[in-house]
Amino acid sequence: MMQDKINQYTAEIKAANPANAAELEEFRIKYLGTKGIIKDLFDEFRTVSPEEKRVLGKVLNEFKQLAEAKYAELKESQESRAKSQDIDIDLTLPGEGFELGSRHPLSLTRIEIIDIFKRLGFVVAEGPEIEDDWHNFSALNFPEEHPARDMQDTFFIKKNSGKDDIALRTHTSSVQVRMMESGKPPFRAIMPGRVYRNEAISARAHCFFHQVEGLYVDENVSFSDLKQTLYHFVQELYGEGTKVRFRPSYFPFTEPSAEMDISCTICGGPGCNMCKYTGWVEILGCGMVDPNVLENCGIDSKKYTGFAFGMGIERITNLKYVIRDLRLFSENDVRFLKQFQTEII
Repeated sequence: MMQDKINQYTAEIKAANPANAAELEEFRIKYLGTKGIIKDLFDEFRTVSPEEKRVLGKVLNEFKQLAEAKYAELKESQESRAKSQDIDIDLTLPGEGFELGSRHPLSLTRIEIIDIFKRLGFVVAEGPEIEDDWHNFSALNFPEEHPARDMQDTFFIKKNSGKDDIALRTHTSSVQVRMMESGKPPFRAIMPGRVYRNEAISARAHCFFHQVEGLYVDENVSFSDLKQTLYHFVQELYGEGTKVRFRPSYFPFTEPSAEMDISCTICGGPGCNMCKYTGWVEILGCGMVDPNVLENCGIDSKKYTGFAFGMGIERITNLKYVIRDLRLFSENDVRFLKQFQTEII
């Protein structure tokens, strides 16, 4: 009887447990092959009476599904065992090490500068890198014929009639203007950020670089306050033995103005390429905020005075880490960056 055969084969399939891939293949050929048992049963099914077909048809389909499911289960089980045998893991061994990242040297210097001024009561202020003419030039007392407005120095995005010019900011002094316009004195803040100037790229210059500028506006602020603040900053950053000198200079937004030099941290005084064999390196510009700038921002220049300063982070970093080519900061050379890997993120 066909029903008896199906019952017998069902029991065999349920008990089947091939030990390897060869025996599994024999199982497939025996039951599911083109000349296998299921094929023979379907051939035999065609010869049974119509009454038996109504009963055996369902039984035969269920038997075929059982055989297919059993084969799939056995195959998956063998593949799983094979994978586990291929992977030989000793869980007692230590894990594989991986390289730790580090902060960029410019970031290290920026953080240190900010920390020094924060201890003096300065807060951090930020502003947009795309600026209009008023905040980037006019409010800072730049006359219309000033060279900095020329295409040789500034990346203009839109250049029209002066007041409508839009450009990449050439300094973070624009943040000072925004702060003074939107608030009331006293102000004590530093403004770190990226700036852009249309300059030829070399070991000493780049078309973009980073600045930290500072502003202090209050009643009775003097040049002496400026000198003591910057002297303290230099001693904190480079060490107590670092010498400082101020030289008269000119900036449109400060009066009087000065440039500040420190004794060369690379050669220690005798002279080198970094200090141009003078023993001194200029690190920042500074001065008392010009009264016109205060008035442009709505501040009474007869009541309030203030000082401002600005420095390039690249120059400070060059001196601190003895880096002679500032192009290294933006080339993403892993060999260069790995030198700072002791500073973990």
